[in-house]
Parts: sequence; structure tokens; C-alpha cells
Amino acid sequence: MKTAKYILALDQGTTSSRAVLFNHDGNILAMSQKPIEQHFPHPGWVEHDPSEIWYTQSSVAAEVIAKADLTGLDVACIGITNQRETTIIWDRETSMPVYRAIVWQDRRTADICRELKENGYADMIQEKTGLLIDAYFSATKIKWILDNVEGVRERAEKGKLCFGTVDSWLVWKFTHGRVHVTDVSNASRTMLFNIHTMQWDKELLELFGIPEAILPKVKSSSEIYSETSTTLFSTKIPISGIAGDQQAALFGQLCLEPGMTKTTYGTGCFMVMNTGKEVVKSENNLLSTIAWKIGDSVTYALEGSVFVGGAAIQWLRDGIQLINNASESESLATSVPDNGGVYFVPALTGMGAPYWDQYARGAILGITRGTTAAHITRATLEGIAFQVYDILKAMEHDTQRQSLELRVDGGAVANNFLMQFQSDICRTNVIRPQILETTALGAAYLAGLATGFWRDTEELRKQWNANKEFSPVATEEEVDKQLHMWHKAVERARNWEELA
Repeated sequence: MKTAKYILALDQGTTSSRAVLFNHDGNILAMSQKPIEQHFPHPGWVEHDPSEIWYTQSSVAAEVIAKADLTGLDVACIGITNQRETTIIWDRETSMPVYRAIVWQDRRTADICRELKENGYADMIQEKTGLLIDAYFSATKIKWILDNVEGVRERAEKGKLCFGTVDSWLVWKFTHGRVHVTDVSNASRTMLFNIHTMQWDKELLELFGIPEAILPKVKSSSEIYSETSTTLFSTKIPISGIAGDQQAALFGQLCLEPGMTKTTYGTGCFMVMNTGKEVVKSENNLLSTIAWKIGDSVTYALEGSVFVGGAAIQWLRDGIQLINNASESESLATSVPDNGGVYFVPALTGMGAPYWDQYARGAILGITRGTTAAHITRATLEGIAFQVYDILKAMEHDTQRQSLELRVDGGAVANNFLMQFQSDICRTNVIRPQILETTALGAAYLAGLATGFWRDTEELRKQWNANKEFSPVATEEEVDKQLHMWHKAVERARNWEELA
């Protein structure tokens, strides 16, 4: 029997489902991708169809193997990485979802979160989970479905339903409902998991009114959970790695030492710093989270989230149709010497770290008669970088470490203007790796370590290579002026909805 030579990474994201085949050197053999539809039933609500998540992810998995002219026998194992916090509840018997998936960006539970804060639960929740109370996380989304979809709470209390983040849903579907699991990185984003005891927290379950019977079993990020049971592949393939997308990207960037930091520029921007065995409690509204667990060893991280990163470019394209495609944003931005005094705060779904303002809204300020599409496009890219700057400074303060470099990945890092501006604003080197699919690569690495495809992390370290390094060129005077105007703009955008 021939030895399987490849690892299949499934990367289920906010806007698409992807499948990537990696070889032993960590290089991409083939990739397949399908978009998923975004549903916006009310302002601030964002939903996905769980069935669409499944059929797009399963179809690209089969497609990428066919594209590479392989069969399931060539695949050593499967790693899964996923959009985090997105909440799905389904029937244990029929596997039918009881409601659409409520996406991490969804703000419908902002008022529940405000009540929890007013009732004094913020410190207790942060102490147990490392998270700040926000509609971003799964707990209030689960509560909303239980309270608002007829008959669901009763069925949940009888143990007839399952909750899962997207990883759990995919494993359930790939195993025909035999396995209901998640990993520690995804569990740590639900606001229900105690990151110190490594268990679902009964006090939090009671607070949110969530029956423990619906929760998945929590496993490590790198172990064999099960084998596939679908007819998609010609053989059963072990599923042996799971990590939330940002933790997977941290692992894929091989930020394996405390203090190493990466930022992913996807729909949102997510900066994660490895803090090793230590849970760092933030004084600057960052999140303490679990990076991964391998064997008995748990690695923690500090994270800051920008809700709207690449989605701001998407909005330029689809929302106001200022550009025809995302790649056009770079040439348009560089067609003008500066932003013309225009600042864009892309708080289209509120503001994440370090502000955590659920009532902030997007604002474009400084518009004059001379403002052009190029200025607004440039201000949009700069707005993404400014948000990342704010998180980096908060992270440096919390850890008392100065960042010497920032490893970057995600779709938007192909934009050289954005990367150079990021380096200038942060006054640090920004390094783009050769393999940009670091989220999928992280899932592949975790899966491969569990099956012996790779011996250890030392073997992996040799695979990371830089594609391009950006170093600061702007003067401190220029940067200080721009940061002053940015923070002025942020103050205008904050608490907008509440003040309306």
C-alpha cells in the first residue's frame, strides 16, 4: 500500500469555504474555493446557511483532490480551521439546523451584553474566560436562539440538540453524526469555557441559561478525533487537527515562542501574540485566549480583533461600488500623494479592540470638494492599518514587550501599499511569508503532527520563509500627525448609535 503524501486542510471562512492540499515541505499542491452567501435580515444581523457551509466545504474538499489528480488514498489526514464564534444549533437525530448560523459579526445581542455589564458580570466573565462581554462571542448567540426560536429551548433541555461552532458542525457532518467535538481554541471563544480549568463552566452555563447537554466534547488541537464516514473520498481519512482560524494562522506562521506576533488581514484583522504557558490579563481591552493544546501542553495567546478589515475593501467594491475589484484599491490609493485629509473609521459593525464599542459606526471625515475616489480608497486602506496599530500598542503595553517584527497573512497582504503603510505607522518591520495560506497551513501542521506526518515542530520551523519585508520609511513627524487625526476621527465615530 502506498504512503499518503499530502494533507488536506479545510479552511471554512466568513466569506468562502476553501480546501488546500499541502505536501511534506508545506507547499501548496492544489486549492479550491467556493463563496458562501451572506444574509443580512436586519441591520446589524449577519447569518449563514449551515447547509451551504457544509456543501461548499465538502464539495471543495472533493474538488481539490480531483484537481490534483489524486484519490483519498493519497491524503494522510484532514485538518480543519474555521471562522470562530459563529453559532450553529442542530437536531441530534436529523442533523437539521434549527436556525441559520449566527455569524461572529452579528450584533443582535448587544443589549443582552450591555445588561450583563450593568449587572456586574464583566470581571467574573473575563477572569474565567479571558474574554470581554461582547455580542461577538457564542454565548449570547446560543441564548438568543434558545429564547427566540419556537420549541428549541425545550428540545435543548431534553438533550435533543447540539451546539457547535463551525468546526464541530463540519466534523459532525463528515462523520455522519457520530462525533460531536470541538478543540480548546474554539471552545475558548464561546464565553462559556474556563481557560484555567479547561472545562465548560457551570456558573456561566447557568448565567446564560444554556443546557450542558448541547455542548461538544472539548479535545486538544492535534489528535485523531475520528475518520471520515462520507462517500466523498475513496477511503476513510483521519480528521486529526482543529483550530480556530486565528490560532491556526499563528501556528502556520510558526509563532511558537512567547512574544511572537502575527496579524491576519481577512474579513476582519486579527492580531495574536503567543504568551506561552502564561495567561496574560489585559489592561487594554484585549482578549486572553487559548492558542492551542498539543498533548498535555497548553499555549495561551493575547488577541486583538478588528471587526472590519478586508471587509472595508469589499464594501468599497460591493456597497458603494467605488472600485471594481479589490486589487484595484492599491493602484487607486497610490495615484494620489496622500489621503487629502480624509480619514475613514471602518466601524461598519461596531469597533473591536481596544475600544469595544458596540455602538460605534463607520465614519468618513475630512471630505472636501477636492476629495476623490482615490482619496477615499487610500483612507480605507489606511483605516485598516490604523486599527491594527491601536491593537499593537495595547499589546506591547500589556506584555511590556516591544514588537521587533509583525508576521502578516490573509488576502489583503498582497496590497504592498497597505503593508508599507502598516510598517510606517507601527514603526516596525512587517514580514509577508512565501505561503500566504497560513491559516490552512496551521490546520495542516496540527493534523500532520498528530499522525506522524511531521515529527515535531522543529521540522516545521525550517519551512517558514519570507516573501517580502517592509521597513519603516515615513518620518516620525508624519506618523504622529496622522495618528493624531486618526484618533480624532475615532472619537467622532464612537457611541454613534447610542447618541442618535
